[in-house]
Amino acid sequence: MERSHDTPRPVRAHRRTRLGAVAVTTAVAATVLSLVAAPPDAIQGQAQRLMYVHVPAAWTAFLMFFVVAAASAMVLTRGGRRWDALARACAELGVGMTALAIAEGSMWGHSAWGTWWTWDPRLVTTALMLVLYAGYLAVRGLPGEPVRRARRSAVLGLAAFAVVPLVHFSVLWFRTIHQPPTLLRPEVSAPPIEPLMLAALLTSVLAFTTTALWFVRRRVPALVEGPAEMPAAPVAERGRDAAPPAPAAPAAVSPAADVVPAAPVPAGAGEPT
Repeated sequence: MERSHDTPRPVRAHRRTRLGAVAVTTAVAATVLSLVAAPPDAIQGQAQRLMYVHVPAAWTAFLMFFVVAAASAMVLTRGGRRWDALARACAELGVGMTALAIAEGSMWGHSAWGTWWTWDPRLVTTALMLVLYAGYLAVRGLPGEPVRRARRSAVLGLAAFAVVPLVHFSVLWFRTIHQPPTLLRPEVSAPPIEPLMLAALLTSVLAFTTTALWFVRRRVPALVEGPAEMPAAPVAERGRDAAPPAPAAPAAVSPAADVVPAAPVPAGAGEPT
């Protein structure tokens, strides 16, 4: 089995604990800033607070899918169970974050647009991204030889990443009712975000990011150090490696069977010629 890490296990556990503490601290700070300190939006009111979950969830999904693509490239060029495990862990979290972003966006859209769903380019491309990476995880679950399955999944992980920039730039490339980027393209977002709102949003992004890193650091060693997924051995190998069968119990013999009758001797067989 491939070693998952050169660092001793207690050191890795201590690092994960510290990262978890940072994640909890930033999550508490983000909760206070987004629910207490940041003011409600002048137009959308309290519903605007969904932004502090919707935007960080989408950002985390983008980040995880980027790592899936990078790890998939390493699987194809260098191989190794650790890169394959990293791609799987990030895809699992990315799919969850995408589903959360869609759910939060649906609630936010219902408040702002009066509908739970509309065929807006941003919504459609995000749903497509969710389907593609859910399919990626489904392909990983198909039976087959582990190395070949890992390479097949890596090809799909690289190809699926093409939808990520499409989702991000959909609000700039297509006619859409979705809000344009607030942080990356502030010149197209009017009015500018209020400072306390910005602080709450950035803290929420940091909380989601550190939580995602904590999850990946726990998930990858579990996948690498877990039982290896090996194909079934051929029948001949199973027979050679199997334990020898227990000896059969002797059959019961009656006392009369111990007496073997003498064969009849033909007449003249013992006489000299």
